[in-house]
Amino acid sequence: MKNSELQIIKQRYNIVGNCEALNHALDVALQVAPTDLSVLIIGESGVGKEIIPRVIHDNSPRRREKYFAINCGSIPEGTIDSELFGHVKGSFTGAINDSPGYFGVANKGTLFLDEVGELPLATQARLLRVLETGEYIPVGATEVRKTDVRIVAATNVNIRQAISEGRFREDLYYRLNSIPIQMPPLRERGEDIALLFRLFALQMAEKYRMDKVVLTDEAKQMLMRYKWPGNVRQLKNITEQISILSPERQITPEILSRFIPQDQETTQLATIHSEGDHSFENEREILYKILFELRSNVNDMRREMSTLKKQLEDVQAAPAPAAVSAITPIPSELPTLNSQLPTLEDAIAEEYIEPVKEPENLNLDAWSRQALEKALDRNGGNRKKAAQELGISDRTLYRRLKQYGLDK
Repeated sequence: MKNSELQIIKQRYNIVGNCEALNHALDVALQVAPTDLSVLIIGESGVGKEIIPRVIHDNSPRRREKYFAINCGSIPEGTIDSELFGHVKGSFTGAINDSPGYFGVANKGTLFLDEVGELPLATQARLLRVLETGEYIPVGATEVRKTDVRIVAATNVNIRQAISEGRFREDLYYRLNSIPIQMPPLRERGEDIALLFRLFALQMAEKYRMDKVVLTDEAKQMLMRYKWPGNVRQLKNITEQISILSPERQITPEILSRFIPQDQETTQLATIHSEGDHSFENEREILYKILFELRSNVNDMRREMSTLKKQLEDVQAAPAPAAVSAITPIPSELPTLNSQLPTLEDAIAEEYIEPVKEPENLNLDAWSRQALEKALDRNGGNRKKAAQELGISDRTLYRRLKQYGLDK
C-alpha cells in the first residue's frame, strides 16, 4: 500500500507512528477488510489493538451495519452465553424478556471480541459453531437461529500455552486465526515513543490550557530505552502525570526519572489467572517429582536388602555354633512397595531361633559394627564414601552409627 494511503488512515484514526511493524499491521487490516475472513489480533496489553477492528469494519462492505466491541473478560461467566447468544423469557432468574444477544443484534455487522482468550470452554464451543455454520441457540431456546456476523478477535494471552494447558480450544484458535495481525509492543517502535509523548503532551496542554512539556535530548533517549511494560497506555499516563505534577516545562532525565518506575517489570504476554484455574504443566512436574522420589526410595530399599542378604550369607558360610547355624536363608524375592522393609534389629530377631550368648566375634551386631568401623577407617571417616562402599544409603548408615554409638 502506498505511504500516502497509510497516512490518510493514520490521520483518520489518530494513529501516531511510522515503525515498520505498525505500518504492516495497518496494511494487513486494510487488505483483509473487504473479505469476511476472521481476524485474530495478537499483542500485549495497552498496544492499541482496538484500533484494528475499527479500521477493518469501516473499510468493509459491512461499514453501514452495526459494530460492537465486547470485552469478554469483563462479562461474568454465568451470563456471558446470554450476552452473546441471547436468551428466551424465563430461561433463568431475571430473564423477564427475550433477548437477541450480540450475535442477533449485530447481524450483517461486525463483532469485536476483545480478550477472547478469557472465554469459558463451553462458550468457546458455541462460538466455534457460529463461526463454522452461522448457527446458534439462545439460552433456554429449542430452535436454531442464523446470523451473519464478521468476527474480529483480540488477545494478550499466550494462546498456544493456553491450548497446552486445556484452557483454550485448538480448533477455535485455528478458526479465529484465519488472518493473524501482530501489534508491536511500544519498546520496539523506536522514534514512535517520542512522537506519542509529544502528542499526549499537546493534548494535555490544549485540554487544561497550560504550557506543553518538552523533552530534552537526554530525556528523549532515556524515554526510548525504557521497556514500557504497559505500552502506549502507560506512556500516556506518565505523560499526563508529568504535565500536571512537574513545575518545569522542560523535562530533563532527572525529572523524568521521578515518573518512570525503576523496578524491573515484565514485558511478556499476560496469562489468565482466575479463581479455579491451574496449570496442568505444574501438576505434571509435581507428579514427576513424586515418582522420582518414590523410585529413589525403592532403589534404597533394594540396596539395603541386597547388603543385608550378603551379610547373612557370609555369616552362614562361616563355621558357627548351633545358634548361628540355625539361621534360615532370607527370601530371594525383594519386598514390594506395600511390604515393610525390616531393620537390622528385626532381621536378627526373626532369624535367631533360640538366642544363645556367643563370643563377641560371632555376634551379628558385632560383625556389622566391625564392618562399619573398617569402612569408616578406609575412607578416612567420610560417611558418604563409607555408605557407598557398603552399598547402603546415607540414612541407613547414620541410623546404624547411632545404634552402635559411633556417631560421635
